[in-house]
Amino acid sequence: MTTSLPFLLVDAFTTTPLGGNPCAVVLDADELSIETMQRLAREFNQSETAFVRRSSVAEFGVRYFTPAEEIPLAGHPTIATITALLHTGRLTLTGATTTLQLELLEGPIRIDVEAPATSHEPPQVLMTQRRPVFGSLHDPAVVMPLFGLTADDLAPGAPIQTVSTGTPQLMMLVRDHDALRRASLPDPAGLDRYRAASDFFSPHLFCLGGATAAGDTFARHFCTPPDVAEDPVTGSATGGMAAYLWHYGHLQKPEFIAEQGHWLGRPGTVTVSIKGPREAIESIQIGGTGVVVVEGLLRV
Repeated sequence: MTTSLPFLLVDAFTTTPLGGNPCAVVLDADELSIETMQRLAREFNQSETAFVRRSSVAEFGVRYFTPAEEIPLAGHPTIATITALLHTGRLTLTGATTTLQLELLEGPIRIDVEAPATSHEPPQVLMTQRRPVFGSLHDPAVVMPLFGLTADDLAPGAPIQTVSTGTPQLMMLVRDHDALRRASLPDPAGLDRYRAASDFFSPHLFCLGGATAAGDTFARHFCTPPDVAEDPVTGSATGGMAAYLWHYGHLQKPEFIAEQGHWLGRPGTVTVSIKGPREAIESIQIGGTGVVVVEGLLRV
């Protein structure tokens, strides 16, 4: 028996089609098994695919899959999911700010949607991520060569550390844009071996100073097959990066603009707000807009 499900392709963290990070959003996915969702994520072959389902504890449930595996929390699929729900009329704005919850794999998270000033602008979707958890410290002499870099390419005194605001990511603050541009994955299998023995999902390399004058940080996010080689704009890792930068004193203020994807031809912008003191961060909120570029019917 064939099931037909609506789906959308949404570019997140951008106001321009074909910018930011694309995400497939499958609606009415309650009857899909985990195996089928994983196979569909591989079929769509985006960095993540979101599957929207009913929830008994939140307005909507959603599960996130990369082509390789399910992940508990992701930023750009959250922006894309809310954009898709608004576009299809499944979610309506109730005022200047509409607050709701999404039930993810490990429980609900808060979403705030800010209505645009004009009908020509997209709503701003704000995602409150989980309280940051600082995990393992990593040896630069071991980790940096995995990206074709040396320990001297790190910012002075910057530890390499796993940080999670819902999905654990490897945080690497490099010295400057030159070091960030030189980063690569000369041996993806080597990164896979290191990752399998460690506590993180994927690595996030970043530096201070945006790709444009509007940005405060710039980042690259690497993955290994069958996932995409480099993620254009990574919301969950931006949350972990914010926690890292605030905790270690690299930010002067708790609100900033994170940029990513410009060197891939998919520029993305993430607004970031950190709540709580450096030694006891309470939460990280990231925000962005989305653009629907494809609507279709999925037959499985």
